[in-house]
Amino acid sequence: MSTGNALRVRAFCGAVVCLGLTAAFPALAQQDDMRGMQMPQQAAREAAAPIPASTQGKQMSVSRAPSTEMQVLHFGNMIGERPQSKGIAQGTQGTMSSMHGMDMSSMRDSEAPPDARSPDYSDGYRYTDMPGMTMMDHFSTDMVLLDQLEYSHDNHGNDAAFLDGEFWYGQDFDKLWLKAEGESAHGKLADLRAEALWNHAIAAYWSTQLGLRHDSGEGPTRTWAAFGIEGLAPYRFETEATLYAGQNGRTAARVQFEYDQLLTQQLILQPKFEVNAYGKDDPQRGIGSGLSDVEFGLRLRYEIRRGFAPYVGAVWRQRCGRTADFARAQGGHTGELQFVAGLRVWF
Repeated sequence: MSTGNALRVRAFCGAVVCLGLTAAFPALAQQDDMRGMQMPQQAAREAAAPIPASTQGKQMSVSRAPSTEMQVLHFGNMIGERPQSKGIAQGTQGTMSSMHGMDMSSMRDSEAPPDARSPDYSDGYRYTDMPGMTMMDHFSTDMVLLDQLEYSHDNHGNDAAFLDGEFWYGQDFDKLWLKAEGESAHGKLADLRAEALWNHAIAAYWSTQLGLRHDSGEGPTRTWAAFGIEGLAPYRFETEATLYAGQNGRTAARVQFEYDQLLTQQLILQPKFEVNAYGKDDPQRGIGSGLSDVEFGLRLRYEIRRGFAPYVGAVWRQRCGRTADFARAQGGHTGELQFVAGLRVWF
């Protein structure tokens, strides 16, 4: 064998020895770490082996694993048992106890650093007007309501036309409120009451009204100062109550109640009750002192849309006291039952 071949053989043998030692060291280390550990089969054999006589009669301390409360699951597709959770409080108990005794005095009465956020968390920003984002209570709105635009035929054979409407313009708290109620019979204006009022909201569903009232029609005209309240009473009764003071010591009072009973979303039954009283006689207008007249109406309307509703109904009117005496003296009737048909429109 030449010298070159001998060197190659020695180098190869040295590489094999080094590779074998490298593979043997991890196995030896693992065997050393597993000393004292028992495989399941060996543990079973030791458990079955008899206890030596030298250990019999002696107490042996056995450490038991802490018992774990199990939670029974029986809902949905979760059926079985699992260890019951102890919650956040027990999980953080060790953390809180480890913080016991820590000195936090440096955190008290400390001043914020110069670059800290502003105390009101605004970072220097201030509220300003936002075009197009104005609240609705800053807007002026208006509405026209013709509550009753109707034709009537009573039990005495008389026909008449009747109007009851109002218009308001303003904001939520203050409005200009115009009202008109009148009756036309035999081709002429029998009675018309017009009011111009300043409406001021004093509660969520109530407002005061202050202004003027003007009466025209048969007889001389009358002008009154008006003060009243209007709103929504309990059980959703629309209420109007107004006091009037006129010339020559005349006084009057008027109360009206309305209620909308929804039979369906479009079919509505509306009862209406109105009472008028006066402080002194006014023979030229056929009005007597005390309770003057009472009116009760029942109208059934169908809202084709919210702002347009035809209706039919019946109205009973009764003159009372001195007013009834003036009606009889003029050859009129003290009461009548009217059958009405009309429209209720608002926009």
